[in-house]
Amino acid sequence: MTRPSWTGCGRTSEGCGTDTNEAAEHFVRVWARAWAEHDVDALLGLYAEDCVHRSMPFREPHRGRAELAAYLRWSFASEQVSDVRFSAPVVGQHGLAVAEFRVLAEEDGEPSTLAGCVFVRFDGNGLAVETRDYWHTEPGHHEPTGTLFLN
Repeated sequence: MTRPSWTGCGRTSEGCGTDTNEAAEHFVRVWARAWAEHDVDALLGLYAEDCVHRSMPFREPHRGRAELAAYLRWSFASEQVSDVRFSAPVVGQHGLAVAEFRVLAEEDGEPSTLAGCVFVRFDGNGLAVETRDYWHTEPGHHEPTGTLFLN
C-alpha cells in the first residue's frame, strides 16, 4: 500500500500558512462546540472545498463540502447532544493529527454514547483535506475506560 504524496505542513509553519498543531487544536475546539450545537456551517468552515471525509472505514467517502454537509445534517437529525469532549490532538508529520472524542446524546429518545477517534490531514491553510473516523456507539451514557487521551 502506498501512501499519498503530500508536501503540506508538518509540525512547524516552515513554508506553510498554518502550523499543524494550531490547526489541530482549532479543529477539535470547533468540533466540540459545533457538534454540541449541531452547527453544520461552523464545521464546514474547518474543511477544504474538495475535502474527503470517511465517516466509517468501509462506507463510501463524502467528497466535498456539499456531501459532508448532507451527511452531517443526516447524522444530527435524530440526535440531542448533552455533552461532547475531544482529547488534545496528537500531531504527527505531514499535516496529520488524531484526536479521540466522546459524545453523550439521546438518539430517538434513548440515551447513547458515541466514542471514537478522528484522523485528519491538513493543508497549508489549516483546512482539513481528508478525515477518517472510527467510532462505536453504546446504549446508555458511559465514559471510556482508561486514561489515554480524554482528560
